[in-house]
Amino acid sequence: MIVAITLTACGGNEAPTHTFDVAPYVHKGHVADCDAFKAQADAQAVLRADTFDPNGLDRDGDGIACPDLPEPTDKKPVHRDFMTDVDGAPIIEPVRPSPSPT
Repeated sequence: MIVAITLTACGGNEAPTHTFDVAPYVHKGHVADCDAFKAQADAQAVLRADTFDPNGLDRDGDGIACPDLPEPTDKKPVHRDFMTDVDGAPIIEPVRPSPSPT
């Protein structure tokens, strides 16, 4: 006799998802820096919600917020369509090189 068993996932067995309320940090200017977050994923959520990064969470402009913070982490880079200066502030207008003297 051959018996087939089908295993199906039951609701509620999924891995827990990390959630973080970004509302206190976005579209309010500079209100926090990396030290304000307990986990890298929290800082990354704030960067995803406001890619202009007024909080300076992505200092090197690689799309990863506060890489030295502990787990949980979210190391998927945030796409940013602008350049940043050395302090992480967005440069809205591209800087054009000066014409070279002839």
